[in-house]
Amino acid sequence: MSRSPIIEQLEAEYMKKEVPSFTIGDTVRVNTRVIEGDKERIQVFTGTVVAKKGTGLSETFTLYRTAYGSSMDRVFLLHSPRLANIEVIRSGKVRRAKLYYLRGKSGKATKLREQFKTEEIASVSSAPPSPEASGDGAGS
Repeated sequence: MSRSPIIEQLEAEYMKKEVPSFTIGDTVRVNTRVIEGDKERIQVFTGTVVAKKGTGLSETFTLYRTAYGSSMDRVFLLHSPRLANIEVIRSGKVRRAKLYYLRGKSGKATKLREQFKTEEIASVSSAPPSPEASGDGAGS
């Protein structure tokens, strides 16, 4: 069922212009604005992205973390005005759309392989070779 163009136009006003791209398995640091009385502060939540759902204004993502012996899931609205910043710390390589199997696991069972971006690899390989590795035959 498609959405009406009027609803899409109204939602476009409230959507964030710059949203960082992250996928399932990435470790993300989310800065949330918390208002207590008349004061506002930033609260940081770091965790692994275990799910992304929805489209448009109602798009959500779920972070999972284990801290101080207790594990927790937290669901964030991607376009919420309460989110100050989303920062990708580490990219994970996974083969699932949802990582709910991480719940209840601890230690090495929660490790995800790191995915390296192509621009990172290109910048490392474009560095000039060191003179020791040139193999000019002086050492033999």
